[in-house]
Amino acid sequence: MSAHAFAHHPPLRRLPLVTLYVTDRCNSRCVSCDYWRHGRTDMPLASVTRLLPSLAQLQTRVVLLSGGEPLLNPEWAATAQLLRANGLQVWLLTSGLSLAKHARRAAELFDAITVSLDGTDARTYAAIRGLDAFDKVCEGIRAAADHGVPPSIRVTLQRANYRQLPAFVTLAKELGAREVSFLAVDVANTEAFGRTGNFATDLGLRREDLPVFDQLLDRLERDHAENFRCGFIAENPQKLRRILQYFAAVHGQGPYPQVRCNAPEFSAVIGAAGRVQPCFFIAGPPDAQPPTAAESSDVEFSSALNGESMSALRADIRAGMRTECKTCVCSMWRDPHLFDGSAIAAQAAIEASA
Repeated sequence: MSAHAFAHHPPLRRLPLVTLYVTDRCNSRCVSCDYWRHGRTDMPLASVTRLLPSLAQLQTRVVLLSGGEPLLNPEWAATAQLLRANGLQVWLLTSGLSLAKHARRAAELFDAITVSLDGTDARTYAAIRGLDAFDKVCEGIRAAADHGVPPSIRVTLQRANYRQLPAFVTLAKELGAREVSFLAVDVANTEAFGRTGNFATDLGLRREDLPVFDQLLDRLERDHAENFRCGFIAENPQKLRRILQYFAAVHGQGPYPQVRCNAPEFSAVIGAAGRVQPCFFIAGPPDAQPPTAAESSDVEFSSALNGESMSALRADIRAGMRTECKTCVCSMWRDPHLFDGSAIAAQAAIEASA
């Protein structure tokens, strides 16, 4: 990198949070995601091992295992154990389909677990996730809680389930969850979540749904004031209303919610094949692919993270030049002087869409 480029795009010296897509395979069939259609790659344990010196150099504190469905990687437990042995907190983001089977081991290895649950009954769950697995996922949430790690439940609100908004809070309580969080289904970014050109963007609320959703938000704030106050509902009422504003903007009824985000300044995502990207929603540049498995981890990860093209991409994001950012459904902001891996990971796990 030239001195001129370096001056304009300084390298990241700290990276408190790293998300590893340990596989891009998935056993769900979600209508909002296409990983299940074409995912084939698992991140091998050897690749994670090669990352360790860079993670130490970058003072990484928390690693999120995501995907795809991370529990499909046959080395998921060994990966979590390796990261923990090197002083890292390890968090799991999962569909929960096999959580009941692995609950005891997962509770031993993960500091926190987040489960995606997009329906409060079997019919709604199947319509969105593509499988008749509602009871199995609920069983997994209960099992993890029974083993001492109550999961967070993350709900992606869309036309098929938004009317169940209050019921999600009740269900989360019944399952023994630690908290419940909501975000809007992303209908603006046609390339996120492994989407192909056939992605259907009609998953969001329709115009006639907006006043109904508005009333549901009023009801939730009125009837669940204590759950807001104690943080069981992760977002405050004002932040939940940003979801209404987002769907209204999709229909041209006002602007999208203002986005304030600096996630690429304190975190990065590493894909199953090793490609580095600045966040969940923006692909990394073509040269953000580690050179070869034989080279050192500093070359593999740090050079991709702080290469000229990736640094320029972060600068474009910082300057508000990326259109994806303007319609983002889960932006994150942290004071650069107060970066804390655990707090950042908590928000990422709550907000990131599977």
